Amino acid sequence: MFNQLYQDHIETLLQKIEEADAIIVGGASGLSNSAGYNWYQSSGVIWKNFSEFERAYEVRSLWEALYYRYSSSEERWGYFTKLIHYLYDSKPGQPYLDLYELIKDKDYFVVTTNQDFQFTKVFPEDKISLIQGDWRYFQCKSRCHDNVYYNEKSIREMHSKLAGTKIPSDLVPKCSECGGEMEPWIRSFIFLEGSFWKNQIKKYQTYLMKNKYKKVLFLELGVGTMTPMFIKEPFWEMTYSLPRAYYISINPKDAVVPREIEEKGLAINEDIARVFQDALNEKAIK
Repeated sequence: MFNQLYQDHIETLLQKIEEADAIIVGGASGLSNSAGYNWYQSSGVIWKNFSEFERAYEVRSLWEALYYRYSSSEERWGYFTKLIHYLYDSKPGQPYLDLYELIKDKDYFVVTTNQDFQFTKVFPEDKISLIQGDWRYFQCKSRCHDNVYYNEKSIREMHSKLAGTKIPSDLVPKCSECGGEMEPWIRSFIFLEGSFWKNQIKKYQTYLMKNKYKKVLFLELGVGTMTPMFIKEPFWEMTYSLPRAYYISINPKDAVVPREIEEKGLAINEDIARVFQDALNEKAIK
């Protein structure tokens, strides 16, 4: 049995989805975490596949392994290869599938800081903006030119030659223009904000401009306090300024509604996976 407040939250979520002319989903790491893909702790479905890196480098999470100072490019790319290969072969997390079921018949758009391409396994690419990069792409480490490169073929070849925690030297990805190393296209000090990234931003801006005067639901999922400037704070500002907007945040710890929009917002401090399952069950019996 649900307590009444939680039941009210589920009903409000369903009501606001149903009423919305447009839904803008903001998805961050907490959404993947709810599916078991935990980047910051030694738990979840991914980390158990990285025991060789844990033993060799005494790292305790995907995040620590990402920023570990490897002694060679072969080791660093060994980790990237194992991770990206796993992400290509992993099934989409249940919360992503459930989110799709909840909004598939609505006009929607997704903006995400996630780089694990879970969204692209469920939602059409033209409805997603990847504003913080994506592990499926490489860029030149020195940013000598503008292109990013889809990497699945390269990753599968690298993975086939992965020995322990290293790949062969001749498989370390090199830039076709300058001959230097490549780099995963994910947010860092050398992140390439070139034409591909600008197109991601343009898709998002175009959707916003088209729908800003409609009844817009900003649905924030798993956004924490580490980088609120990409999704959380813009959602607050747009909810405040757009006359027909409404804001819902779902996050066990960091779901809050500022006082300025408390009449136009709802915070659900529960696990996203549970909320979506309960919402779908409630929708089924109506």
